[in-house]
Amino acid sequence: MDAVRDRLGQMIFARVAGPDGPRQRERIHDTPGPRWFDPDSPIARVHRDAAMFIGGIRAVLLQTMHPVAMTAVAENSGFRVDMWGRLARTSSFLAVTTFGPAQYAEQAVTAVRSIHEKVRGTMPDGTPYVASDPHLLAWVHAAEADSFLRSHTVYGDDPLTQDERDTYVAQVGEVSARLGVLEPPTTEAELRQVLRDFRPELRGTRHAREAVRHLILHPDLPLPARAPYGVLMAAGIGLMPWWTRLPLRLPLLPGVEQTAVRAAGGAATRTIRWAMSPREVETVVGSVPDGATAPHAAES
Repeated sequence: MDAVRDRLGQMIFARVAGPDGPRQRERIHDTPGPRWFDPDSPIARVHRDAAMFIGGIRAVLLQTMHPVAMTAVAENSGFRVDMWGRLARTSSFLAVTTFGPAQYAEQAVTAVRSIHEKVRGTMPDGTPYVASDPHLLAWVHAAEADSFLRSHTVYGDDPLTQDERDTYVAQVGEVSARLGVLEPPTTEAELRQVLRDFRPELRGTRHAREAVRHLILHPDLPLPARAPYGVLMAAGIGLMPWWTRLPLRLPLLPGVEQTAVRAAGGAATRTIRWAMSPREVETVVGSVPDGATAPHAAES
């Protein structure tokens, strides 16, 4: 069983962290120096858990609901041809800012902010956009924070108290503030209000539905890996708000989602947790199919 576990863990790590994963793992965890967050803090507990795989999928799906964010992805992203490469870069960014030395975390933030300034374009109605827009970044941040926290609540191995949930929101807000988000929420209640405030801006566009379809049907994985991927995808969809389902052409089956999908998603996260050592999980934190991720950490 140890050999099976090691082999499975290596396969997951290689796919999600990319060919540079071992070097990044050593760089993030073995370099001495102060960190932004304590290893037992809520952000570390959430981001090291295998539930992040499902939370990341949900974050990607939810982010597509903002037309500007989705247009920026469609016009500037290589997700259709380099989904897993983008995933590795996003995973590295989240890992280094959560677990890495402060100097490396600062470098990662600086690099992403520089990229954001270069991602510019025009909406179909002629309105210009730039990925560094604080309002756009606020949506991406809120979608990620809510998704990671929600998935950890349902599938995580180390539940948070309400005070710890509020601390988690405040801690992820510290990173997003460095990226350019103005006054990010600091409690779960504030986070929910931010999401409610964005509702009038959200809709399912053609670009959004194309991205979602690509993520579901074209994961660029070998055949044996597609069934487990499908389970994680179903679990991510099962955590999506009901009001996103029709615009994104996603199914809404409450009875099935609360039973069969929850059971399968729980089994999948337990298997990933069993297969991967804690350091490997931390290195691939935020490991999600990055096909539709909006500008936040898009090319870190």
